[in-house]
Amino acid sequence: MTYPRPTAQDVLQAMARGEIRPYYQPQYDVLTNRMKSVEALARWILPDGTVLAPGHFVPVLEQTDAICQLDWHMLREVCAFLCRQPAEQRHRIAVNFSRWHFNDPEFLARLCAIVDEHGLPHNLIGVEITESAAVAHGPDVVEWVNAVKAAGFLVAMDDFGSSLSSLSFLKDVPVNVLKLDRNLLSSNCESERERVMLESIISFAHRLNMTTIAEGVETQEQLSFLRTSGCKRVQGFLMARPMPADEYAEACAKDDPEGEDVLFMQSQTSAMGMLMDVIFQRFPLIILANITRNSYYMMAYEHFTTRTCTAAGVFDELIEDGTATMHPEDQMRFRVAFDRQNLLAAHARGQKSVRVVTRQRGDDGVYRLVETVDYFVENPSTDDVLIIAMSQNID
Repeated sequence: MTYPRPTAQDVLQAMARGEIRPYYQPQYDVLTNRMKSVEALARWILPDGTVLAPGHFVPVLEQTDAICQLDWHMLREVCAFLCRQPAEQRHRIAVNFSRWHFNDPEFLARLCAIVDEHGLPHNLIGVEITESAAVAHGPDVVEWVNAVKAAGFLVAMDDFGSSLSSLSFLKDVPVNVLKLDRNLLSSNCESERERVMLESIISFAHRLNMTTIAEGVETQEQLSFLRTSGCKRVQGFLMARPMPADEYAEACAKDDPEGEDVLFMQSQTSAMGMLMDVIFQRFPLIILANITRNSYYMMAYEHFTTRTCTAAGVFDELIEDGTATMHPEDQMRFRVAFDRQNLLAAHARGQKSVRVVTRQRGDDGVYRLVETVDYFVENPSTDDVLIIAMSQNID
């Protein structure tokens, strides 16, 4: 049966009657098939039981800020549902918020008030924005996202890849979760170009500490590829369709904690990702440098004593900047050890690495012991002398 397109007033009245409710679509760990999180999706339940998808009624609301009323309605419904759930069966639920909220100075206060009045921790709610909305608002989005995250909420960028925005924009928007648009899976992962693009986006996102979720997963072929690509979570009809609250609650109760052994499902790519995560935990500052050409770039820079040096530049300047942060009694030792000409001479002598322990002043003004090791590495594509420098706080 065909239903006439509603007006915005029709939709708001239906909302007031309790006919618009959240349906829940779970998001699963790509390796274990365990439910990890969920997205709340609006559905209009007509008196005769017909379920209307959001495409039938959301567009008319999006033309004005009337869509905000739907967003707040969904948040309240989700909070009420979480309050009914046993604590051990709660998952973080993502709620969609439209572009109109970026211009609302009271957004964060209202978001916190609604969640707080239900007595829920903020990290149980995900704030989901679309890529197109984020791109349209440019730099203003960065401040908005930072404020929402600082309040304890997780922020997800939905439909990434639908608007073909550049990765350079993504690096500036510090979202927690990157949701890959279903269009990126349009060739069923049979196209080499599609696979390369997906792997590149997933790797880029993980380097920026973002969790990746692939949307619209409908075939076993797509799931198999995503398992090898390092994607963390999947959402789509292959695993579960959006379902009403009672069915979702039942699914949570039945979620089997005894999944397959991930070691037998782990791909080399995802295993390498885990290995890199461990390395970055041990060595929060990692630099790749070409000392023949006097250049470097930062591979990782998290939770280190100081965060003053730039992500890429001239190696000699990096050493001078680093020397300035050392304790006065350690400065000469650090400068001599990592002087570029001295490193080239050490490589010529056959040394495998150069190691120094110094006292380095952190951003908080406190000196801490830091170990820095430069490892000489080979690359078959060049005769240049390359090093990987790894630093860690040791007290």
